[in-house]
Amino acid sequence: MVGRKVGIVGAGFVGATAAYSLAMLGTCHEVILYDINTDLAIGKAIDIAQSTNYSPKGTIVSAAKTAKDLVDCDIVVITAGVPRKSDMTREDLLLINAKIMKDVINNIMKYSPNSIILCVSNPLDVMTYVAHKITNWDRHRIIGMAGALDGSRMAYQIHKIVGYGAGQTKAIVIGDHGQNMISLPQISTVGGVPLEQIVSKDDMEAIIERTKNGGAQIVKHLGTSAYYAPGRAISVMVEAILDDSRIVMPSSVILDGEYGYSDVAVGVPIVLGAKGVQNIIELKLDDDIKEKFKVSVNSIKDGINILKANNFFD
Repeated sequence: MVGRKVGIVGAGFVGATAAYSLAMLGTCHEVILYDINTDLAIGKAIDIAQSTNYSPKGTIVSAAKTAKDLVDCDIVVITAGVPRKSDMTREDLLLINAKIMKDVINNIMKYSPNSIILCVSNPLDVMTYVAHKITNWDRHRIIGMAGALDGSRMAYQIHKIVGYGAGQTKAIVIGDHGQNMISLPQISTVGGVPLEQIVSKDDMEAIIERTKNGGAQIVKHLGTSAYYAPGRAISVMVEAILDDSRIVMPSSVILDGEYGYSDVAVGVPIVLGAKGVQNIIELKLDDDIKEKFKVSVNSIKDGINILKANNFFD
């Protein structure tokens, strides 16, 4: 990919942290931040750019003053959206963020028509579906960042219990990026050792529950949602695409018959490389996990149906 240019829409904590991570690691040649609050994007771009003097490759970091400055990006990361407020219904939030997503996607189609889209905005699986429907691009170019973050949260909880193997833990989480996420301890490992062989059943249940509530725990203490772990998860996925690493990473993608479902975006293991989704890996799920996966898919479809009922896709 000539230029290795990454656009990030949304210069809030998550978008800016992703930009900083990419710049510090020298993952790409250029990062461009765009936000409806232009001063926010400019200020953070300047701050991050001034830090690149000590990064390995001197990544160029700048701000887009208008959407047309997001031109010829190889990857566009979308973090834009609003958090749910106390007076909002789930339907209100869905419609607001879907409208924001539609505006962003239309600009990406116009100015970076050959890009791969990495969706981070919530509700993530529904927004990934929205991106796919609006663009009508091949599904391999639309990816939701889900398992990269949820897996790292599960790995953190595993280490809190076992006390060793930091950096060697491979944790797999599938399903929706929300309360119906499904941790898979049976195929998670520490240093290659199956997790089921080193933790008790009670500890396993604790890991699963704490992983599911990992984001809420941070909100409780910070008063805002996480950004370091999501930002790093974004940079890992961007690097895999730009370097064609072909890593296995659970991500929200559009299914077309896999796992018995179609026309829905949900988190499953994929091979992530230069084309985006190089391959979807179909796990053999037992009856219990199949039922949990069905609940997860249906919760995502509920959100999609809210948009359809409001004629969002017409």
